[in-house]
Amino acid sequence: MNLTTDRVQGVSIVRVNEPRLLYPLLSDFAASVTSLINAGERRLLIDLSAVTYVDSATIGCLMDLHREAAAVGGTLKLAGVQKRVESMLTMTGARDVLEVHPDEPSALKSFS
Repeated sequence: MNLTTDRVQGVSIVRVNEPRLLYPLLSDFAASVTSLINAGERRLLIDLSAVTYVDSATIGCLMDLHREAAAVGGTLKLAGVQKRVESMLTMTGARDVLEVHPDEPSALKSFS
């Protein structure tokens, strides 16, 4: 899985560098984010700007990660969500739960 992590302004950023975030990749993705949460990171940003397609398993995974972060007093936000991905988030109701920002700079600003 092509994934990078970075830390900017006290926020852990996970950049998904895959056009499709689907089942075979989800375990690596979830493990990476969970390890950040377990390491004490409480401000997490998932940059999905390279992702053009997700499936329902991905939506479930994002919701699980959101709950994991919230359970320890953390916040998980999404940035750079493409239209097709945003449609999936909206159709499944996940858009009502997950905080979505158009790009990384606006998402980082929202943490202040």
